[in-house]
Amino acid sequence: MAFSSWRGIVGIIKPTMRPGGLEDMIRILPEGIGVIPLFNNITRGDRAEFKEVMKDYDEKVALLADQGCDLIHPEGAPPFMVLGNDGEARKIKSWERKHKVPIFTSGTNHVAALRALKVKRFVGASYFKGEINKTFATYFKKAGFEVLAMEGMDIPFNKVQTLSSHEIYGFIKNLVLKHKRAQGIYMLGTAWKALEAIPMLEQDLGIPIVYPVTARVWEIQRRLTICQPIKGYGKILEEMPKWKK
Repeated sequence: MAFSSWRGIVGIIKPTMRPGGLEDMIRILPEGIGVIPLFNNITRGDRAEFKEVMKDYDEKVALLADQGCDLIHPEGAPPFMVLGNDGEARKIKSWERKHKVPIFTSGTNHVAALRALKVKRFVGASYFKGEINKTFATYFKKAGFEVLAMEGMDIPFNKVQTLSSHEIYGFIKNLVLKHKRAQGIYMLGTAWKALEAIPMLEQDLGIPIVYPVTARVWEIQRRLTICQPIKGYGKILEEMPKWKK
């Protein structure tokens, strides 16, 4: 079937050159949604680099707006969470005012997905070590959530993609079992390939998962006024709950 973008075009800015997440998203997106991807080159994954890369996002948002995108999604939760909720909101507002295109970040997407799934209390998991996980937790607390834990997996930033779905399953399951009050699970980042693990985790633990790939496919659909449920990737795509800004 020939490629077309008759249902809308989304511009994507990937935070790294790492393959996987983009391919997963394109594979899952409904037919008729065009994707224009651009890439930043985060390699260290530390706080200083997250601040440095913001100028690259500025340039690429402008480039995508010039291409006539209907929607722009700068990916990468950490760079925007490091800005803080208010700093992120100012950045989005500034872009939208300048370029006249709707824009959503990974952070705002994950907040919207948790709210759509009616999750108020969750456990979070990342593949970052140390203090930065407190920054991630603070971001969600300021958005009104109760964060029972935000735990980072002990793995080098450039090795995350080597994790198997079985290793991811075990890490997430053990985390949830330590916090049985959790209403949901939040997984930060797309470097770990978690799509295969999501349906099994939701089935075994009985609570929904917000994972960046599936969450962004959900919001892209909703923002482009599309509602096409997709089975096999978790509750948010199977049920396609309404999106609220």
